[in-house]
Amino acid sequence: MLMFLFLVVALAVVVAAVTLAVVGGGESGALPEAAPEQLQDALPYGRPVSHADVESLRLPVVARGYRMADVDDALGRLGAELAERDARIADLEAALAGARAAVAPTAASLRKPEEGEGR
Repeated sequence: MLMFLFLVVALAVVVAAVTLAVVGGGESGALPEAAPEQLQDALPYGRPVSHADVESLRLPVVARGYRMADVDDALGRLGAELAERDARIADLEAALAGARAAVAPTAASLRKPEEGEGR
């Protein structure tokens, strides 16, 4: 009987504490909605992306993995940077090939004839 009385009193204390916590939740009432976690260290837009930028990139984790929009944005930016760099490399290689082609005939005409040539 004593154990039953103890359990009833303990249950009443727990119910009272929960009721006071819910009803007397303070002046603010319910908790405000938490803002969704956003990507904090985004890739820079004012300059090209560097190796250190990619190394320091941290995508926010949500209940089922990563936020798809943040991953899409980061991958889209990296893809655009790589495409821009590939185009720049192709332009520079074409300019180098043109410069080499222009220098080759000039160098051949400036070369001294070796012995036995041209006689």
